[in-house]
Amino acid sequence: MVSVTGEQSGQIELAIGGMTCASCAARVEKKLNRIEGVTATVNYATEKAKVSFPVGVTPADLIATVEKTGYTAEVPPLPKTRASAGEHPAAAGVDELRPLRTRLIAALVLSVPVVAMAMVPAWQFTNWQWLSLTLAAPVVTYAGWPFHKAAWTNLRHGAATMDTLISVGTLAAFGWSLWALFFGTAGMPGMRHAFEFTINRSDGSVNIYLEAAAAVITFILAGRYFEARAKRRAGAALRALLELGAKDVAVLRNGREERIPTDELVVGDVFVVRPGEKIATDGVVEEGSSAVDASLLTGESVPVEVGPGEAVVGATVNAGGRLLIRATRVGADTQLAQMAKLVEDAQTGKAQVQRLADRISGIFVPIVIALSLATLGFWIGTGAGLTAAFAAAVAVLIIACPCALGLATPTALMVGTGRGAQLGILIKGPEVLESTQTIDTVVLDKTGTVTTGKMALVDVVTADGTSEDEVLRLAGALEDASEHPIASAIAKGATERVGELGTVEDFANVEGLGVQGVVDGHAVLVGRPQLLADWSQHLSPELERAMSAAQARGETAVAVGIDGQARAVLTVADQIKPTSADAITQLKALGLRPVLLTGDNETVARTVAASVGIDDVIAEVLPKDKVDVVKQLQVDGRTVAMVGDGVNDAAALAQADLGLAMGTGTDVAIEASDLTLVRGDLRAAADAIRLSRRTLRTIKGNLFWAFAYNVAAIPLAAAGLLNPMIAGAAMAFSSVFVVSNSLRLRRFKTLNSNDSAVPVADSTTPETVPAGS
Repeated sequence: MVSVTGEQSGQIELAIGGMTCASCAARVEKKLNRIEGVTATVNYATEKAKVSFPVGVTPADLIATVEKTGYTAEVPPLPKTRASAGEHPAAAGVDELRPLRTRLIAALVLSVPVVAMAMVPAWQFTNWQWLSLTLAAPVVTYAGWPFHKAAWTNLRHGAATMDTLISVGTLAAFGWSLWALFFGTAGMPGMRHAFEFTINRSDGSVNIYLEAAAAVITFILAGRYFEARAKRRAGAALRALLELGAKDVAVLRNGREERIPTDELVVGDVFVVRPGEKIATDGVVEEGSSAVDASLLTGESVPVEVGPGEAVVGATVNAGGRLLIRATRVGADTQLAQMAKLVEDAQTGKAQVQRLADRISGIFVPIVIALSLATLGFWIGTGAGLTAAFAAAVAVLIIACPCALGLATPTALMVGTGRGAQLGILIKGPEVLESTQTIDTVVLDKTGTVTTGKMALVDVVTADGTSEDEVLRLAGALEDASEHPIASAIAKGATERVGELGTVEDFANVEGLGVQGVVDGHAVLVGRPQLLADWSQHLSPELERAMSAAQARGETAVAVGIDGQARAVLTVADQIKPTSADAITQLKALGLRPVLLTGDNETVARTVAASVGIDDVIAEVLPKDKVDVVKQLQVDGRTVAMVGDGVNDAAALAQADLGLAMGTGTDVAIEASDLTLVRGDLRAAADAIRLSRRTLRTIKGNLFWAFAYNVAAIPLAAAGLLNPMIAGAAMAFSSVFVVSNSLRLRRFKTLNSNDSAVPVADSTTPETVPAGS
């Protein structure tokens, strides 16, 4: 996955193999960053490296550098390839955990009797120690081979990692036991030793450590297995996104349908989607109409009606009729692939807190080895005995393994971003999480964000003796013949309320004023009051008041004349999204000050703000001035989040400390934002901030416990108060604890509301306009 930006540099994503801990990732990252002009970020959890490199450096050079460091590197396949059923390891049924699980099972079966005999003196029959050696040897050699191999590779490259600690600690325990059995007194028939699962200082009487060596490897293998399984579960949201797409598609070629793999689609192809089938890729409907279920992709439960000329998104399900769709985006350019890339980028990135943890783990290993040697020398020097000194030194090596540090951030980030993707919240990078912690002001664009951005019929006021249904049937039929947005809104509203409309004859558009015609034998006028006045049809006082009231609210009102008399006033307006008021309440509950920012006039803006509970309004702002509003708020000391959906919001989204783009908006807005809300629901903004903050809290909690664990445990081990087996169990538990804590993010839920739609002002003009002009 290589992209070259200009002539100066390129970017590449590499899949790194052979890493076993955070120190490995730190080492690979350090080696890559030593290349002049290269900037690299390596993530242990995702096993990916994101590398920016200058002209003169090739991907082959980067791969060679990684391989010289003792690891493997390759360019992963494109998203569309990974989405294919047979090519992704998970999709192909490849069990990536099988080798690790096999070693774990072998270690568990063999080490349990070794530990049992060591712990229960009653089971220590004559020559039991030799059976222990027979059982423990395969555990240390076969089950522990990955640790020893990695330690040797690192040693050849002059480095020490977590595997070095594990290998040195277990081999030391095993080596000491061999010496004691063959050259000491431990091999004598009838040898016994007591085992107390308590924290105390060894007096040197226990002189074999076979149970410690076997149990440590078993515990660590178990910890790594559950870590690996958790990492795979944490990335399930990304894989689910990639596997949402259709695997094959019926393409029209030379007038005939031809079934081909989705990967072979090209832009411009026309393909057939039957009811119940997934739409293969992003496109535009050429023929047919249907309801499309986009819930898998957007979380919206209500199907969307589509017809000729309307855009559809790949991986959504055709719930109605047969559609012919022309492909407009394929492969990595589709919305599905871009969503997956956003999630993957977020999981590959690193927050500042993670960079700190990586730096610490990078220097941690040599320090721990030095502490272990110092512990050994200290206890020998104080006359505590070689055995007690050795036990303390090995415990230091084992307890210090900082795998928990390395997993603290990436696992929480993976689970958090994955859960966000499931809820329609796409987090672009880990630094976004830190931004959500400090924002105190949220600036909201009006049209398309707080409101639907679409005109709708919201009120009908009729003269005495006039039926509302009759007005809608006649006026709706006349407006249905016009293409004006206001006319479309009236026609749609009339159809929804009264059903079948009348038949129109002699339709005419009166430029600047409205429309006129004959509907079922009735002469009908719809438009400005001036149009009716030209036909000597004047509004009654009641209709005049309705017209004035609509204008005062910033709504658009049109007059209706039927058979020579003014009969009604129809009011059309943009509508507040049903969930906007609830979203504002949620944002306030998060400690944020909402500000409505719009180019509409003050009356319209105040009406919207009052309807949803916003106190601060900035109205009549030109698109190019929106960014200046955000800058001014920042100058005033506010940390600003911006929510928008249009091209005119892009600069403000980029300027804001945190940009949130509605996924129903433009690509430009989405590109300029930090968070993308796939659902066109403002509550998703509150959910995104809640999820981001909770993910950041989880990361900080993980780091705290991982650091606290090492700080507390190393002195105990150095003091000889932890035997190596307890140290190994505690070390493995710390890693499992961190991963389990991160997985709690999978239970994050959105807050729901059942508010109904509220009519608000038109986003274009607050005065009466000709409905058919």
